[in-house]
Amino acid sequence: MPFKEFIHYLSLEKNYSSHTIKAYQSDLECFLDFASKEYEYNSINQVNYSIIRSWIVSLVDSGITNRSINRKISSLKTYYKFLLKTKQIEINPLAKHKALKTSKKIQVPFSEKEIEQVIQLLEEEVDFVGVRNKLIVELFYSTGVRRTELVHVKLSDVSVAQKTIKVLGKRNKERLIPLIPTVVKTINEYLGLRDQLETITDNSYFFLSSKGVKIYETLVYRVINSYFSKASEKVKKSPHILRHSFATHLLNEGADLNSVKELLGHSSLASTQVYTHNSIAQLKQVYQNSHPRNSK
Repeated sequence: MPFKEFIHYLSLEKNYSSHTIKAYQSDLECFLDFASKEYEYNSINQVNYSIIRSWIVSLVDSGITNRSINRKISSLKTYYKFLLKTKQIEINPLAKHKALKTSKKIQVPFSEKEIEQVIQLLEEEVDFVGVRNKLIVELFYSTGVRRTELVHVKLSDVSVAQKTIKVLGKRNKERLIPLIPTVVKTINEYLGLRDQLETITDNSYFFLSSKGVKIYETLVYRVINSYFSKASEKVKKSPHILRHSFATHLLNEGADLNSVKELLGHSSLASTQVYTHNSIAQLKQVYQNSHPRNSK
């Protein structure tokens, strides 16, 4: 397998997820294919920057977005840093490369009213699937977990007594998130209905389908998209927007940025700060409405 040592390094030393590792491998194989066809290289270890630049041009010409190209180059950068670290090369061909410019995407969170409307819709559904879907919405909004984190929650990760949920985040980092009383109530309802399922195959997992098997990410996306389509006219209606709403609403209510960072499982504040633009907007509105000079 090409890049075997590097893949081993990402898995064991960097603790990257299998999904991330596959993306890195795919990017590297894509570049190797280009270097092989265009320049007859059997390895990309010794290529120079001009060849990488030619690849970038070909990606741009094929209509791939700058954001996606930057991600591919990021994979290459990590690979060449690994080669430097293991003394397989002396110069990183991407050392002076600057990322392509990308337009900043502003994710518009759901309003509190929209979220409340969805939860009210789900209150009317009292069967197993309805209560499970309500709990999915409530957990996203009250904990800010990622979709993949929610799917992989184990039964043993949820403590009703302690009012906490343990999630496994990026790079296999665990974090413990407190649960609010309304969510604990829904968890108890869900667990009662879960116990009544005729067959359970994946008992160790918390969230199950009506057939007793672990739910999957596409199902979770469909749940969120379906219910929020009834309450919101926003273009994007995904689990990530609920995570975004969780962070934005906490910051709007005065939550400390560091605390939100820990709840979200971010490794740096820079990742959390993208959510502050909405809290700034809220502050501006309060300022405009409250400042005595403005009222005059």
